[in-house]
Amino acid sequence: MSVEVKKEVVEAVATDVAAKEEDAKVAAENNVMAAAVHDPNAPIVSLKKLLEAGVHYGHQTRKWNPKMGKYIYCPRNGIYIIDLNKSKTGIEDSYAKLKEIVSEGGKVLFVGTKIQAKPIVEAEAIRSGSFYITNRWLGGVLTNFKTIQTRIRKLKDLDSAEEDGTWDKLPKKEVIQLKKLKAKLSKNLEGIKEMRKVPNALIVVDPTVEHNAVKEANKLNIPVFAICDTNCNPDNINYVIPGNDDATKSIQLIVGVLSDAVVEAKGGLPTIAYTKDEGDEVTMKDAIRQADRENALRLAARREMQRERMEKEKARRDSYDSKFHRNDDFASKGADKPVAKKVVKEVKEEVKTENKETK
Repeated sequence: MSVEVKKEVVEAVATDVAAKEEDAKVAAENNVMAAAVHDPNAPIVSLKKLLEAGVHYGHQTRKWNPKMGKYIYCPRNGIYIIDLNKSKTGIEDSYAKLKEIVSEGGKVLFVGTKIQAKPIVEAEAIRSGSFYITNRWLGGVLTNFKTIQTRIRKLKDLDSAEEDGTWDKLPKKEVIQLKKLKAKLSKNLEGIKEMRKVPNALIVVDPTVEHNAVKEANKLNIPVFAICDTNCNPDNINYVIPGNDDATKSIQLIVGVLSDAVVEAKGGLPTIAYTKDEGDEVTMKDAIRQADRENALRLAARREMQRERMEKEKARRDSYDSKFHRNDDFASKGADKPVAKKVVKEVKEEVKTENKETK
């Protein structure tokens, strides 16, 4: 094969590879556009996702707020079942409003100080580029934001002093004190360190726990989006999302969808919202059946634990009785005990009589 033919072959292969790469890029762009431009009539979240996440589980029937009655489907096995259709409606309304607020340049603050909600709230707030509070709600974060800003500036000054080497020139004891102060401030203010003004929306996990945040938002007319369980008071919440605020799966789903609203308003792609489910659609009857099934499994596990506990207790008692109470030698000694007492009594009387005679 001549050199010219080889060059032609190499050029042909190179053009084919370039054409394939170009086609792959176009296909990827089309996929991205298809994911970004979704059907406006498509559901943001399906009932199947809500059911799988356990959003329908409420609190025990003796621990409820009557004001949440309109969001409850029925009591079952000692707990309230939340109506997933109303949960879906609440999520869709909240999604649309959040998207509108962020598209107009508004900022969102996520609040969740419960142990199971902390990592979820922090991760979703960072993903959506929003602010968050996960440690403790400091009084006045909204109503007295100027004072909070002074502590934020202090935290930034400590960060800059540590980075530029200013602490290296200070005594060791003073550096230790500054590190403690920085850790304390960072623990409470890390999520709002870049917040320049009061946020335009507040997303809350369990408004019963975060009642101070809800009160401050109400004073400043800031819309509150909250996951409300059956023990919450929905009066002070602008956008109620009835659902389980204790299970991590439920919190992850709802907070993730609200975070997708912020991401989509900023031009990003949602990860949870608008995703299609495989299989048949579900209804509240499926939720009731799932609740009954899980309750039966829970009762069976409880009975098994009780049986094992009783067997262990019986084995412990048998071993104890065999060592101390039901030994043949000990039983024979116990049978002669009244006789031994009588002999001792007779001996004592004889000693007394002898003493009297000697006197």
